Amino acid sequence: MVISKMSELIKISLVLFLILVLLRKKLNIGYVMMIGSSAIFVLYGMNASSIAVTIKKTVVSSITIKLLLALSLIRVLELILREKNILSAMMTAAKILFKKKRAIIISMPMLIGMLPSLGGAYFSAPMVKEATSGISMSQEEKAFINYWFRHPWEYILPLYPGILLASAISNIPLYNIIKANMVYAVLLIATGFLFAMRGVGKDPQKATTEKAEDKKDRLFLKKELASFLPIVAVLSFVVFLHVELHYALLATIVPLFILYRYKPAEILRVTRHGFALEVIVMIFGIMLFKETMEMSGAVRNLSIFLIEQKIPLLPIICILPFVTGMLTGITVGFVGSTFPLLISISGGASLAHISLAFAAGFIGVLLSPVHLCLVLTKEYFKADMWGIYQKTLPASAVIFIAALIEYTILR
Repeated sequence: MVISKMSELIKISLVLFLILVLLRKKLNIGYVMMIGSSAIFVLYGMNASSIAVTIKKTVVSSITIKLLLALSLIRVLELILREKNILSAMMTAAKILFKKKRAIIISMPMLIGMLPSLGGAYFSAPMVKEATSGISMSQEEKAFINYWFRHPWEYILPLYPGILLASAISNIPLYNIIKANMVYAVLLIATGFLFAMRGVGKDPQKATTEKAEDKKDRLFLKKELASFLPIVAVLSFVVFLHVELHYALLATIVPLFILYRYKPAEILRVTRHGFALEVIVMIFGIMLFKETMEMSGAVRNLSIFLIEQKIPLLPIICILPFVTGMLTGITVGFVGSTFPLLISISGGASLAHISLAFAAGFIGVLLSPVHLCLVLTKEYFKADMWGIYQKTLPASAVIFIAALIEYTILR
């Protein structure tokens, strides 16, 4: 019996290893998860009828449909914010609004980090370099600032697919996960200040600004502050009114179409960008893997094995997402590949388990040497990787300790 259950562990380990290897090869996660599902089909000897049922359940699932709508509409909103210079207006407002040098320095990566775009760290790097000019600061500290302060949003902002996917897989309301993860986002910002910018004071230029110019800035600021409304609207709908994300996005995008007088052809172009093939493949692949794990009996058998062997649950919840996140460098990687398994092992989804697993997994992503933001930031500032890790490691440790404390409280 033990040998039989051991074979279940070997099968799942082989599938997860295959997924990690393919993700490291930068293959689209949707295709990776389809290949992973196909491997399960073979390893568990699923017949054509079972495979067809699994695929059908994936396609018609309300979770799959809602997830596809939400992620596609996020891409639509992101394109509008970029094309209409709303993001640049947000950055201009930040420069006028903040009087302290510290706030000005971190505002650039934080604002750009609101939008989940590849290479965003490379966009904010020149701004951090300019804001820190004339300050005695190492290249590693500049790199840490640019990298670290763009990432609190991934814990709480529903524009990022990781937290959205975690909610979809666990069936825990998105606003509950956001509330639970809020402490991690706050601590990420706090540790950024703790391990960087200790000697940074007020901006001397701001201190000597003439009153006339200051009044001009304030008048300009009122107009620029309106640029934050789309993000605030989405967050308000989801967090306070408990509106599902795809509806919240739609309620935000339609007024923007009207405000900026989008023509039907332009609306079609933007919509096509949102509902891209890569998004459809990603959602289908991840949800197919989730259904396949359940239909094959893989998670059920593995759960029985772990329970029989009396392997503690807590280390599994922490280590599996952390290792996967570190090896892949992407949030959807550890969420999509490990959360279905963790939910089964723990006997169902709970906020305590999901929040801890998300915290541990994203710490792995932050420390991953293949994380694109980290690689781009290091290259731009010509910084030493170990010098960056000397700041990210203790900062990550603080967040993980907080996650363990919150886990104890939530249980």
